[in-house]
Amino acid sequence: MPGSVGATLYAIYKTAAISVPTVTDALLGRLTLERADRRLSDWSRSIVRHADVDLTVEGLHHVPRDRACVYMSNHQSHLDIPILYSIFPGTLRMVAKAELFKVPVWGRAMRAAGFVRVTRSGDRAEAIAAMKECAEAISGGVNVWIAPEGTRSIDGKIAKFKKGGFILARDTRADIVPIGIDGSRDILPKNTRIFQRGARVKVSFGAPIAVGSRDLNEVSAEVRAFIVGHVTEPND
Repeated sequence: MPGSVGATLYAIYKTAAISVPTVTDALLGRLTLERADRRLSDWSRSIVRHADVDLTVEGLHHVPRDRACVYMSNHQSHLDIPILYSIFPGTLRMVAKAELFKVPVWGRAMRAAGFVRVTRSGDRAEAIAAMKECAEAISGGVNVWIAPEGTRSIDGKIAKFKKGGFILARDTRADIVPIGIDGSRDILPKNTRIFQRGARVKVSFGAPIAVGSRDLNEVSAEVRAFIVGHVTEPND
């Protein structure tokens, strides 16, 4: 697969192109979830198209249309973000570090666009406030996307899952929908900057998993089993 500086620069351009008007709309108080959805859809589809991604999707019928859920996927590449946004049939927002919401102007735009924050500060009051915001977002129809590995995989292997997303699902009484993303690492591996065009990527959605009062280790194992079963990990 040939590297493409053009596709990389285009992605930077498109990201700036939606960021500026989104920040402006947030400052003027006219940013809505619907407007943010339209921009995210245009942004993501354009980037996927310009990277010549050969994208296959299966299990999309598992996505509930009557309620918001917590979506959990493996994380192979920065391109996971536009890939998922390009195919998701609803309002989807990824969680972001609480520190980003404290950035002047930018933080306001993130809130207005429906993004939700998580905190790792250890401060109980801040954690409770973040959890409340997540619960309000989910109850308002915003699907929350989390990568339980916590960061992108360096070698393509699926790392140990962190518990935060599972606690969020339990405390907000939301189902978890597992997602396996296979092949996006070939577009933009961690620690690289140039897109590789023409990669084959397959995204697989699993059936919703009810959390309820179940043991979270058991739920985590079930989510992991689905993802591992739909991702090709390196043998070495």
